[in-house]
Amino acid sequence: MSQKLLIVDDEESILTLLQFNLEQGGFDVTTAMDGKTALNTAMETSFDLIILDLMLPEMDGLEVCKALRQNKILTPILMLTAKDEEFDKVLGLELGADDYLTKPFSPREVVARVRAILRRSQKMIQKDDVEKNTNKMTIGDVEIFPDNYEVYLQGEALELTPKEFELLVYLVNHKGRVLTRDQLLNAVWNYEFVGDTRIVDVHISHLREKIEPNTKKPIYIKTIRGLGYKLDNPFKDE
Repeated sequence: MSQKLLIVDDEESILTLLQFNLEQGGFDVTTAMDGKTALNTAMETSFDLIILDLMLPEMDGLEVCKALRQNKILTPILMLTAKDEEFDKVLGLELGADDYLTKPFSPREVVARVRAILRRSQKMIQKDDVEKNTNKMTIGDVEIFPDNYEVYLQGEALELTPKEFELLVYLVNHKGRVLTRDQLLNAVWNYEFVGDTRIVDVHISHLREKIEPNTKKPIYIKTIRGLGYKLDNPFKDE
């Protein structure tokens, strides 16, 4: 069965180009040209991935992304932006996008990016040795149920985006080890991200906001200056 994609862009030429190339790649494609239509479509139909332009009529891409996450729709989102300001990229990630791509881009690059995101989304559980042997992972007060894509902190359910979830699982499976930003980038996103490790920092920041009692003094995800990050169990006796 073909994987279903929703492509949202108000430029008809780009929409047509993306639709053609992705359908040629074997995907089932639905399109929308404004934010409100995109939001309604994504609320009514289940998709495997959404390609979402930043600048849209009716509602912009950031508003659509935020609304989807607020409605607990965790479909991976690839944000498209014609701008090159880091602010737009980071804000998109902070609102729940999983990835971003700056225009202009080649259709081949988009198809490759889509496949990489979907591959990680689908195979993350199967590829992880720890997850193969257990349906529950625990670190401190955090409980992770990979089979159900659920995370709890002191019994309270947390809402994580797919990429935040994958990053947390990877950190837990490698707890106590110092991991560089490049290692995390390649492991979680599964492709070279043109050396832009800011995407890792944004997701680490998001995870800290959700699991750390005090983000200024993290007890789970430690920054190792000059190297990267390390996840520790805050309860040393466990």
